[in-house]
This record gives sequence, C-alpha cells and structure tokens, in this order.
Amino acid sequence: MSRYEAHPSACIDEPCEIGEGTRIWHFCHVMRGARIGQGCTLGQSVFVAGSAVVGDRVRVQNNVSIYDGVTLENDVFLGPSCVLTNVENPRAGISRHGRFTPTLVRRGATVGANATIVCGVTVGRHAFVAAGAVVTHDVPDYALVMGVPARQAGWMGRHGERLVPHPGGEAGAWVCPASGMRYREREGGGLRCLDLDEDAPLP
Repeated sequence: MSRYEAHPSACIDEPCEIGEGTRIWHFCHVMRGARIGQGCTLGQSVFVAGSAVVGDRVRVQNNVSIYDGVTLENDVFLGPSCVLTNVENPRAGISRHGRFTPTLVRRGATVGANATIVCGVTVGRHAFVAAGAVVTHDVPDYALVMGVPARQAGWMGRHGERLVPHPGGEAGAWVCPASGMRYREREGGGLRCLDLDEDAPLP
C-alpha cells in the first residue's frame, strides 16, 4: 500500500492512486480514480478530479483545481491560484460531461501564480508561464511566455533563469547565466539542452 501523508481535513475518495512520499495538505479533495505520483506536494484547497493525472515530484500551490482531462508530467510546478480549464464552450444549461478538451503540461514546466491555461494547450518541457498570463496556444519547450494573451518573451533554462545569447555569438545558441548550461534552438520550435538529457534530473 502506498505511504503518503494527508491532513485530517483532506478528503481522499477511494480508490485512487497516490504515490509514496506525497503530501496532501488542508482541505484538499482527491476524487476517486485520480492518479498522483510519488513525492508530490498538494497545497491547501487543491482539487484533483477523477481522470486527472499528476506525475512524480509535482508541486501544486494553494487553491488550484486539476480537472478531468488535465495531465501534469513529472516535476511540474503550479503556482498559487493558477487556473486549468477543460471545456472550450461551457454553458450552465448544457451538459459537457465527457466532452473534455485535454490539456498537457510537460515535464519540468512552471505555471505562475494566477495564470490561466485554456484547455487544448500543451505547455512544453521546462517552459515558464509568467504570473497572470493567459495561455491560448501551445508553448514551446523552454519558452518564457507572459501577458494577456501570452506571448513569448524569451527562453528559460532548467535552473529557472532567463537565458542569454551565447557569448560566441552563434545564431540560435543560448546559455544559462547561473549554471553555464548551453541550449540550442531546434528546427520546428523550442530549445534543447546540450549538456543534460531532457529527462535527467538536475545534478
């Protein structure tokens, strides 16, 4: 049986999957069928729907709802009160149950406080959505997006630092000023890291 910690005020509807080392704080609600990985943290008043999927080491801050159709890969960070939607055209008088539009937040991505992710969007690996942004289109790997609607404003590295052009001046080459890790633009969009596999943990 999985060994996780849940505050007495949390509501855990069985059966569901919750990985070892996960911590669930005050007034959370995890619905029947939800899948939550190992080593996660769910802050106060977090809701996880029955078909939601949460990977390993995901950190969800207070007042976030993870609805049906939402998938969070490993190492995702969701800031306080950010919003994930799952219906494109909601109406109070029309049932959309079972017609959810999927949303995918890929490995290592950050969604800032009070940001909104419109359903049907993929937020790329290690991308960074600034606080208060409204994301209506896919976000490339490592992209920094901000504003309403969100637009790309630069690149963010694995260490959460804004990347700068490589001092060698090579087109499409970037470097992290904190770690020295190198990145290169990929054909078709996004970056790739030259010094570390995309799925490898930070050293």
